[in-house]
Amino acid sequence: MVKEIRIYIEGGGDKKDTKKAIRIGFSEFLKKLRQCAQKERIRWQIIVCGSRQNAFGDFKNALKANPNAFNVLLVDAEAPVNVNTTPCQHLKLRDNWDLPNIDDEHCHLMVQTMEAWLIADIETLKKFYGSRFKENVIPQNSEVEKIDKNQLEPSLKAATHKTQKGEYHKIQHASKLLALLDVDKIRRVAPHCDRLFTILIQKMSR
Repeated sequence: MVKEIRIYIEGGGDKKDTKKAIRIGFSEFLKKLRQCAQKERIRWQIIVCGSRQNAFGDFKNALKANPNAFNVLLVDAEAPVNVNTTPCQHLKLRDNWDLPNIDDEHCHLMVQTMEAWLIADIETLKKFYGSRFKENVIPQNSEVEKIDKNQLEPSLKAATHKTQKGEYHKIQHASKLLALLDVDKIRRVAPHCDRLFTILIQKMSR
């Protein structure tokens, strides 16, 4: 069983307060894992890194600086992920990121971007944005990981631009939405999200 888990996540922009907001959102989204870590007395830390490249760099540095921790990289896939391709292989093919000496359990993808997790829970979106939310412009594919990344954020913006909260904003809104999502619902339709939870729960099991 691991004694420390450190998760390096893409997002939050360049400012300390916006990174903090996303970190709080992810902390709630991953609450089941955090509670499991607390129960098993495992140190738990979420590090929001800003850009995708920064997340990769911080993760690589962590492998050297914190070798006894179970370090995790969580980034957008930014493209379709072949079912026969591991996350590490995907990152090598798409970004030329080399991670030759680590187990693939350390690499995790939001497929194709984090917004797929948001639209997997339409009920939460409707409650958050209110009566003017246009559900009909959201892609109706229940296999959310197959929705092209170029549809995800634009469809959310189109669905929300007339709502009281205003057009979907990746940092301001995503940080709040992450805390409200039905995680079990997301895991049922997003295999890579389920993989993240499954692997980390296994790592924390006695």
